[in-house]
Amino acid sequence: MTQVAASAGRPGLRALFCAFFEIAISAFGGALPFARRSLVERRGWLTPQEFTETLSLCQSLPGPNIVNMSIVVGGRAAGVPGSIAAFSGLVGAPLLIVITAGALYNRFASVPEVRGALKGLGAAASGLLAATAFKMAEPMVRGRPLATAPFILVGFAAVVFLRIPLAYVLVAMAPVSIGLAWRLRRRT
Repeated sequence: MTQVAASAGRPGLRALFCAFFEIAISAFGGALPFARRSLVERRGWLTPQEFTETLSLCQSLPGPNIVNMSIVVGGRAAGVPGSIAAFSGLVGAPLLIVITAGALYNRFASVPEVRGALKGLGAAASGLLAATAFKMAEPMVRGRPLATAPFILVGFAAVVFLRIPLAYVLVAMAPVSIGLAWRLRRRT
């Protein structure tokens, strides 16, 4: 957290807990769009670029991305207690909700309306994920369109149309994109 966090003020433990609790409750099943809106747009704790960079780090770590994000953001704001507060806010209520929902699903899984509702929720979550991907790509494409747009398009095409596993695409594209970024940075 750099300039934005300084101007927005460092969040305390309660603010971290409440922010990630709100993300978890609002975004059950797909927290990334809500996390971006909360951390970047509403609270100003991260810039769009910082969010993307932090998410990239969190994706390279084992575990769910949003859980890693809570630990990193909490740690940057308030050290280990901040990580614990953000993590607790993120997983506390959803844990209870999942246990309750599992018990209810076990009882009502055969009801056709329940299955239909779950399919509809899946479609909505996919749409939210696509919208977040576009929001995350926009600042990168605006900043360096010739350096970023080709990687976004090739990566998308490889995964969606050619059905190459994402891990293979990342392994193939990462050295090339890192090399290009390094070369462009040396020029400036």
